[in-house]
Amino acid sequence: MTDPAPGTGTAPAGTTAPAGTAGTTTAPAAPTGSTAAARAGTTAPGDAAVSAETIRERALTTLTAARDRTTLLTTCVDEPDLTAQHSPLMSPLVWDLAHIGNQEEQWILRAVGGRDAMRPEIDSLYDAFEHPRAERPRLPLLPPAEARAYAAEVRGRVLDVLESADLHGTRLTEAGFAFGMIAQHEQQHDETMLITHQLRIGPQALTAPDPDPAPPYTGPAEVLVPGGPFTMGTSDEPWALDNERPAHRRDLAPFHIDTAPVTNGAYQAFIADGGYDEPRWWTAEGWAHIRRHSITAPLFWRREGEQWLRRRFGVTEAVPPDEPVLHVCWYEADAYARWAGRRLPTEAEWEKAARHDPVSGRSRRYPWGDADPAPEHANLGQRHLRPAPAGSYPAGESPLGVRQLIGDVWEWTASDLLPYPGFRAFPYKEYSEVFFGPEYKVLRGGSFAVDPVACRGTFRNWDHPVRRQIFCGFRTARSGAV
Repeated sequence: MTDPAPGTGTAPAGTTAPAGTAGTTTAPAAPTGSTAAARAGTTAPGDAAVSAETIRERALTTLTAARDRTTLLTTCVDEPDLTAQHSPLMSPLVWDLAHIGNQEEQWILRAVGGRDAMRPEIDSLYDAFEHPRAERPRLPLLPPAEARAYAAEVRGRVLDVLESADLHGTRLTEAGFAFGMIAQHEQQHDETMLITHQLRIGPQALTAPDPDPAPPYTGPAEVLVPGGPFTMGTSDEPWALDNERPAHRRDLAPFHIDTAPVTNGAYQAFIADGGYDEPRWWTAEGWAHIRRHSITAPLFWRREGEQWLRRRFGVTEAVPPDEPVLHVCWYEADAYARWAGRRLPTEAEWEKAARHDPVSGRSRRYPWGDADPAPEHANLGQRHLRPAPAGSYPAGESPLGVRQLIGDVWEWTASDLLPYPGFRAFPYKEYSEVFFGPEYKVLRGGSFAVDPVACRGTFRNWDHPVRRQIFCGFRTARSGAV
């Protein structure tokens, strides 16, 4: 998703960056007190049978997990790395830290709890719409120790609000939506901070175990998705965001889709065949972009003799041929698909492949069913700092046999970001509505950097088609049942 403040500079890997889970999105200032409740409305979807205590427990668990991850990402480097801008396309890490606290204060303490502002003088400093990322290092930001103290104090008060909040009655509070929104917001910024760590030049600061070894995938390269209707989007996922709503019927022609994302090895074949030198594979805009920026390979790759190397979180390593390709822009994904005689799937095709159960006719929450993600289902939550080999996670495949639709890499689709029929902005139009249009392409599925709370079969991410530093890859499709 995209941060409303676009980056500047000539690097082709820039982003306006995430919620998305893309990337991540940032929230503007929330209204306060009764005004917020009035704007939020009085109803919300959700399971009335879920008890308030169950909702509180889930909110506490997800908020705590998000803060633990934020702490890891902001304590693994020294203060100069927190205050530096590692790319003109990204915020200093210390800005993200205080912004997380400020949004939590505005939406939970003020909007839900009706409390007075703690530090109203800093609201504008951490308003992403007011200050583009390139400007943020020049702002009088809270220094790291003060930012940590502020975020911690906000969290302590938020937990008090959580204990006493009425979790019914308004759309903002129904089923704990505001708490879920804030947990997702923090995790989305955690993904953005992880992107900053990848862009950072310097010694390794983060470590994680590699995904468990798995037998090489030997199944079919593509899967047929039969034509016909399916239900896209959701009207009853309690913490789903506005652009995922409402559920609606889509009718699609039959198509084939890759069983797994396109691999580094397959993408190297595109490079070796002169893919970056042949304008017929590229849109006019894409060809102009790669020539202008001298792009000849995915971001962070370099050639040494006959070997491709990449930089990954401060470590230089050989590019693993069996992993999904990472850090390619939409133009690169589209060009590869044309070269392969295929195309990128539309957003609707991607979601049908991920959620549609042809036996029951219903759409699942996730490819594997309705249960929340577990480690055997998908590579999520920064458990690993790389994708698993293509074809991994058989327990997470869809009813049609498509794998790795959730986790590992965000997947570019052919679709522009547009509202669903019946869309209504909530709780603020800047989350999605201001981004609708042809300037942004939709990504689906989440990456290894996405937390499960901010990833589901209906979740929509988006970014400019030039963006590469996000953890993005793709899979291809082709029309027809034969």
